[in-house]
Amino acid sequence: MTQRVELATVMDRLAVDELITDYAVAVDDGDWAAYRRLFAPDGRADYRSAGGVEGDAVQVAAWLAESLSLFSMRQHLIVNRRVTFGTLDHDTGDTARVQADYVNPMRFVQDGDGSSAPDFVCGGRYAFGLLRTDDGWRLREVVVQEKWRRLPGPRPAPVIN
Repeated sequence: MTQRVELATVMDRLAVDELITDYAVAVDDGDWAAYRRLFAPDGRADYRSAGGVEGDAVQVAAWLAESLSLFSMRQHLIVNRRVTFGTLDHDTGDTARVQADYVNPMRFVQDGDGSSAPDFVCGGRYAFGLLRTDDGWRLREVVVQEKWRRLPGPRPAPVIN
């Protein structure tokens, strides 16, 4: 590889990383206009494994706004990002796939500000499909695969043999 190609790859990786971070921040802050802007015109998201919906960015943002209003605090942590460029046949380098794990602690709204509410925590894996557009990298696909969740309430006593 030439230095120019290597620099372009590094710049793309940084832009993709920024897009994934912007996604997490938009969801956590409830900035649904910013969330919708992250998507390509034909972009879709699928939250069905977490009990949600599948649809275009407008439909999913509306569902997220309603369902996440139950939580006074959200802190989306997206880690272990694996980025692959040009995954489609005959691609010219304008697509990318990102597989990343997430942990998402949230606090239920209770008595106004939620400061005494119990935590709800879930985790899993994202599969992002990205497309380079005239406006930069955008989400073409977001698929959530929730793997676990911890709900508030008493935990069962450990079994001692």
